[in-house]
Amino acid sequence: MDELRILSLTGNLGYGYRLKSLHNGIAAQPHMIGSDNGSTDAGPYYLGSGDQLTKPFQVKRDLKPALIEARRLGVPLIVGSAGTAGGEPHLQVVLGILCEIARAESLHFRAAAIHAEIPKSLVRDALAGGRVSPLPGVPELSSETLDRTERIVGQMGTEPFEAALEGGAEVIIAGRSCDTAIYTAMPNQHGFDLGLAFHMAKIMECGAQCALPLAANDSILGTLRRDHFLVQPLDAGRTVTPESVAAHSMYEQGNPFEIVEPGGKVDLTAAEYDQVDPRTVRVSGSRWVPNSKYTVKLEGAALCGYATVAMAGSRDPAILANLPIIEQEARRMADGNLEGVLEPGSYSLNIRVYGRDAVLGPLEPKPQPLGHEVGLLLEAIAATQDEADVALALLRSSVLHCPFPGRKTTAGNLAFPFSPSDIRVGPVYEFSVYHLLDTEQPLELFPVEFFTV
Repeated sequence: MDELRILSLTGNLGYGYRLKSLHNGIAAQPHMIGSDNGSTDAGPYYLGSGDQLTKPFQVKRDLKPALIEARRLGVPLIVGSAGTAGGEPHLQVVLGILCEIARAESLHFRAAAIHAEIPKSLVRDALAGGRVSPLPGVPELSSETLDRTERIVGQMGTEPFEAALEGGAEVIIAGRSCDTAIYTAMPNQHGFDLGLAFHMAKIMECGAQCALPLAANDSILGTLRRDHFLVQPLDAGRTVTPESVAAHSMYEQGNPFEIVEPGGKVDLTAAEYDQVDPRTVRVSGSRWVPNSKYTVKLEGAALCGYATVAMAGSRDPAILANLPIIEQEARRMADGNLEGVLEPGSYSLNIRVYGRDAVLGPLEPKPQPLGHEVGLLLEAIAATQDEADVALALLRSSVLHCPFPGRKTTAGNLAFPFSPSDIRVGPVYEFSVYHLLDTEQPLELFPVEFFTV
């Protein structure tokens, strides 16, 4: 095989894609169809709770046409990071959707489920053996942190996908995985250059996001050859340029000349990007550099408490001029009212000022004078939802009636867009595990389960 054609459906299964794009891709006779379905971008809630960002209706809508076409064409369909976070509950939801579609459409195939949830006992043993290290900016993992972690997943590389393909799987639904692994497993099986294969996969993992106009919710075709690969969007109204493809090569990478993977990295220093026709870019020169050790990224989430929030806006010049005083005094007043009700340290009160520094807070490098209005997001986090409700109510009333120098009004001059003003957010999670695990047996971490649909 001198050419391998791979169709990437969309940047995230559930984001949608044009059916015409899928059909254009099918006309090119791809050897594989793939899609990512997860990320940590949406935060730790989905990993901790077992919920998913793209809801079952969205996933079913996107999966159905692709599954039908893949079976008609007789090529593998691969989905990675099932259900957003790729843990066991997420994987089971997507497997259920797969079986539901198959029953409705009378489809028959051999499937594989790849499990990515990692037992705490395994992590604990690796921690004791010095095989767990933190990512930059993350504290060392402790046994106490491990105890309170709700769920841990590992981000699998190509090996489990290759095992599933070698076992005859026609449809693969995988838990948490490297986005690139979805698209690199088959090229590696056929002996294609790993530097080119991983680089092409990196560009394809977000669907047509490297295309112009930008579109994470559309399809793209990658054609891998022995000394280069081609990238082409499947919507006739979109194109790619050397600049747009090169830019996406740097996506989510700390170093613009490297793409980091579990077993090594892609060196992009010699990569070349050429426009071969108005809608296609040719890429060459990417080089695979293996690591001396194999590392798997671990992701874990722990419950922090429960949150209640309220939103308000103000355009009162006096309030805007005294915001720092109001924030400090309102917290002090709320803490005083909570004395004897909640234990100090068992809750947190937060005020974010949109229009000033709500995004970066004290790290804001370019503070600007306030405009004519601001938005306030008030948040309380506590051990229970009822306690968060109480803390937020007291914070809200404190902000509303907080005294400040020169104040003439007796009420708050705050505009609340909702009634009731206080909104229960529910459980709040934090990433408690964001570490690397050294392993010599990556396949043992990610069991492959075969079954007939």
